[in-house]
Amino acid sequence: MDDLLGVVRAVHEISMVTNTRLEPVLSRLRLTYQTAQALWAVDPDLPAPPMRAVAQRLHCNASNLTFIAKQLEDRGYAARRRDPRDGRSSVLELTAAGVRARGEVIEAALEATPFAALPPEDLRALAGTLARVAETGSAPANLLQDL
Repeated sequence: MDDLLGVVRAVHEISMVTNTRLEPVLSRLRLTYQTAQALWAVDPDLPAPPMRAVAQRLHCNASNLTFIAKQLEDRGYAARRRDPRDGRSSVLELTAAGVRARGEVIEAALEATPFAALPPEDLRALAGTLARVAETGSAPANLLQDL
């Protein structure tokens, strides 16, 4: 149990440090932590995901995602459109400005994370471990690949 507590504590600390370091970039882009996560969750190289899929990725409910999507729309980063595969639902599509902002957030996160100081072999081992954890948790097995 002590090992598990240590891991959870370390993950929390790394997350907090990274988020704090990201604040200037998020502020400049007029993003909150939640809106930045939503940008990250929408891969512009794939078809625009249904709103329900984005909500699942963010572990939030539909009304929270609607609020987040509205903020992204107000900033010109995203648009909600009818799902071409299911006209009853909507997809969240990034605009050109949203794709640029997403790229800036990802680049800043990669620079800000304490993981950046690890050597490549440690990063490969950690990536494998975290992928296994994601597969055994409540997240979809392909969550890390999708984001």
